[in-house]
Amino acid sequence: MNSFDVLIIGGSAAGLSCALILGSAKGKPFAEGKRIGIITHQKSSALNTAELNNVLGFKKGTKGADVLKEGLNQLTDLYPDVVQIDKEKVLSVTGESPNIIVTTNKNEYVATTVVVAVGPSNMFAIEGLMQYVVPHKSIPAQKEKIMLKNSNHLVTEGIFVAGVLAGWRSQYAIAAGSGAQVATDILTSWNQGNHTMIHDVIA
Repeated sequence: MNSFDVLIIGGSAAGLSCALILGSAKGKPFAEGKRIGIITHQKSSALNTAELNNVLGFKKGTKGADVLKEGLNQLTDLYPDVVQIDKEKVLSVTGESPNIIVTTNKNEYVATTVVVAVGPSNMFAIEGLMQYVVPHKSIPAQKEKIMLKNSNHLVTEGIFVAGVLAGWRSQYAIAAGSGAQVATDILTSWNQGNHTMIHDVIA
C-alpha cells in the first residue's frame, strides 16, 4: 500500500528524529491506525563526513556515518511499523493535503502530510517545491545553501520542512531537534490540538 498519513523525505538527523518520535506514538489512541513512512535517502547527508564530538551523549570520535546506520537500525528495532523506503530519490511533491503525491524515481506515494528533511544544497530540485526555495538565512552566503520558506516549519498546508533546510544552522543537535519539533506538531494535530510530547520513563 502506497498511502501514508505522514511521509518523511530524508533519512539524516532531522528525518530520523521525526520518524522516531512519530513511531513512539503508535501505541497512543490518537495515533491508532496512522501509517508513517520515511524515504531513507542518506547519500548526500553531511553526516557522512562528520565527527560528532560536541553532541551531548555521544562519545568522542563518534562518526556521523555510524549514526546514520544506527539510526535506521534503531527505527527498525523500536518502531518496525514505520515503513522504511530505501534507494529511492524524490522527484516531485505535488497536489494538496490530504492527497499529496510524492513521486520518486521508482514509485508514487500519496500522503496527508509530508515532511521534507533533506540537505540545503543549491542542487535541490524537487518539482512542486521550487517556488519555496530562497537563500539560506543562517549560513554564510558564499556557501550558496538554500532553504524552504516556512512559518514554524510549515511550508504550506500538509507540507513541513525540518532541519537545515528549514533555515536552521548546520549543527547536528539543532537539526535533530527541528525534526522532533515537527513530529510533536504533527502529534498535536492528531491529538485534537492538545500539545503532545512522548516521553519514556524508568519503571
